[in-house]
Amino acid sequence: MKPMPTLAAVTRLLALGALLICGARAQAATDPLPSWNDGPAKQAIVAFVNETTDQTSAKFVPPAERIATFDQDGTLWVSHPIYSQVMYCLDQVPKLVEKKPHLKNVEPFKTVLSGDREAIARLPMKELEEILAATLTGMSTDAFQAEVKAWIAKARDPRWHRPFTDLTYQPMQEVLHYLRDNGYKTFIVTGGGQDFVRVYSNTVYGIPPEQVVGTAGVTKYEYDQDGTPFLIKEPKLLLNDNNAGKPEGIHLMIGRRPHAAFGNSTGDRQMLEYTKAGDGARLAMLVLHDDAEREYAYGPAHGLPDTKVGAFPQALYDEAQKSGWSVISMKNDWKRIFAFE
Repeated sequence: MKPMPTLAAVTRLLALGALLICGARAQAATDPLPSWNDGPAKQAIVAFVNETTDQTSAKFVPPAERIATFDQDGTLWVSHPIYSQVMYCLDQVPKLVEKKPHLKNVEPFKTVLSGDREAIARLPMKELEEILAATLTGMSTDAFQAEVKAWIAKARDPRWHRPFTDLTYQPMQEVLHYLRDNGYKTFIVTGGGQDFVRVYSNTVYGIPPEQVVGTAGVTKYEYDQDGTPFLIKEPKLLLNDNNAGKPEGIHLMIGRRPHAAFGNSTGDRQMLEYTKAGDGARLAMLVLHDDAEREYAYGPAHGLPDTKVGAFPQALYDEAQKSGWSVISMKNDWKRIFAFE
C-alpha cells in the first residue's frame, strides 16, 4: 500500500498548480493579438512593434514618427458582395427621387427603384458613379453626416443580418489597439468616401475623423437664409484616394511616410510601396480573403475566385513575395474573424 502524501507535499502540489494556472492566464492576458494564430504574420507584427519601440534597438522609431495606415474595405471590415457605401447610396435613391420626381423613369435610377438585384449588379461603373454623385452631393456636410449616421445605425448586412459596424475584423481591431498602445497613430486611408467613413470611424475603430484620409469631393462655403455659414458638398472630385492617390493623400493629409501599412487589394499597392521605400523599419501587410466558410474567398491569387470588388491578383501576391510584404491568410492566420463569433 502506497503511503499517503504528507500535508506539506499536498500544499506544494496545490501551490505548483496555482502557479501553472496563473502563468497560463498571465501569458494569455499579455498576448496583444489573441485572435491570431501563431505564425509568420503575427510574428512580423510583434517583432515590428518590439523593434521600433525599444530605444536600444537600431530600428527604434521616435514616437512622433510612429504612423500606421490602414485601408478600410476588405482590410478592417467586410467589403463583399458590395461596398457598404454603395449600399448606402442605393438605399438613398428613393429619397432622392422623392425630391426629384423626374428621375423616376431615368436610368440608372429606374433600375435601382425596381429592386431587381441582378439588374442592379449589372449596372456599369459609369452608371454607378452617377448614382454615387447624385446621392453623396448637393447637401450640406452636416445634413450628409446626419443621413449616414441614421443609416449606419439601422442598416443590416444581407448575409449575417447584423449592422455593418459589427462586421469589423477582430484580429485587425487588435492590431489597431496594439499599435496605439505602443505609441503609434493609426490612420484610415481608404478609397471610400472620406466624409462617409468619418461619421463612424471613432466609434467603430477608435480612429478620430481627423485621422481618416479618403476620397474627397469639393465643398463650397455658403450662407443660409439666416446668414449662418455652412459647407455644401459639390459633385466635383478633389482627391481619388485609391491606387497612387493613397500615397498622395497621405502626403497631403498626414505629412509623414507611414512605418506600417495594411491593405488587401490592388488599390493598396502604391501605399505599401511608398511605405516600404522609407528608411528604417517598415511593415507592409496584405489581407488575403481565402476563407469562404467564415467570410469570403476571392483573389484571383492562388486560384481563388476572381472579383470586381477588392481584387487580389497573382501579380500582387508575387510583388508581396518579392518586396518583403507579409500576406495574412484569413483562413490560416486568424483564430476568429468577428467579435461576435
